[in-house]
Amino acid sequence: MRKPQIDYTAVFRALPGMVALLTPDLVYADANDDFVRLAGRTREQLVGRYIFDVFPENPNDPAAAGRHETETSMLRTVATGERDTMALLRYDIEDPDRPGHWQEHFWSPVNAPVLGPDGQVELIVHRVEEVTELIRAFGGPGDDSRARVLEAELYTRARELQEVNERLRRAHAHEREVALALQAAMLPAPGPTGEHAAAVRYRPAIGALNVCGDWYDLADLPGGNLAVAVGDVVGHGLAAACVMGQLRSALSAACRVADGPAQALEALGLYARSVEGAESTTVVSTFIDWAERTVTYSSAGHPPPALLHPDGTVRFLDEATDPPLAARPEHLARPQARTSFTEGATLVLYTDGLVERRTEDIYTGLDRLADSLVRHRKDDPEQLADALLADLLPATGNTDDTALIVIRL
Repeated sequence: MRKPQIDYTAVFRALPGMVALLTPDLVYADANDDFVRLAGRTREQLVGRYIFDVFPENPNDPAAAGRHETETSMLRTVATGERDTMALLRYDIEDPDRPGHWQEHFWSPVNAPVLGPDGQVELIVHRVEEVTELIRAFGGPGDDSRARVLEAELYTRARELQEVNERLRRAHAHEREVALALQAAMLPAPGPTGEHAAAVRYRPAIGALNVCGDWYDLADLPGGNLAVAVGDVVGHGLAAACVMGQLRSALSAACRVADGPAQALEALGLYARSVEGAESTTVVSTFIDWAERTVTYSSAGHPPPALLHPDGTVRFLDEATDPPLAARPEHLARPQARTSFTEGATLVLYTDGLVERRTEDIYTGLDRLADSLVRHRKDDPEQLADALLADLLPATGNTDDTALIVIRL
């Protein structure tokens, strides 16, 4: 018997019930025929648009909470990679034929992840059971008493689920306090850098604790020079943060005795072999020589630092890149390169959460970073750091951790 050729696009479109596909940024990628029909929107009105631009919340209902609950569920699915089943939800939608008129709807949604080869969420399957007619059917003509009883019962179940979530939230409060203390200990504010202003920023992934595997560090060098580094441990949460703390401390110490950033990363790579969870960590180290006005750098699989010159040109320091820590079976010397700068230039180091998006080429993110740097080049480091986060991170929160350091040279 010949194996049938399955047209999965046709299968998806014909699925019974409302099913839509959304990107991790909550933009519609596709919708099946039932979703298009029951939502009252054409496929062209859906695909490529942010979900809450297509279906804004009813502005006439001050108690409406459907958007918040839906968004929270979807972002939780993206962050955890797990299915999230929502309680009964009332979400009114605007009549497409009568702008300004809102139709009452009751939905029972489920959000499920579609994982890519890297194990990260590439799409959200948003399946919705439309139960509005079911609720209405419990009331006779002119008498909706039974419908309201059912509605009240369903809302009672929803409130019970919310109470369970609140108890879980309180149970995790202590864990978050520990996370905050750990963050403060491992990622302190930058120390004095003389006349050279510096700013640091740290943003955990949505749905994560307030610590992650990303780090930054500034270390004083002999002769009044400065070592600046950022790194990224694979994973999130307390386990990654503990590995991060060990590697950050080891690199900070190595920089003070090494002849250059490459030698410091060689020592860190050897140390990483003995630390569980440190494999494949990426890190970039830079040594700033104020007298010579040079930046010497070496990268272990990390996105390149950006050097913003006073004239507005941006150069990515990508001429000394090697594999991540402990990625090779044998120890080899790492490369390093040197570049000069003029007074007033700005050095920016960051982790991949600032520039990488699953649906884009990495160079798209780097171009976006360069554009933002040029537009905000006259800002001081604190203002520039805030501007970069505002320009480059999604408004709904990023799915990857982000560390950033900006220093005026």
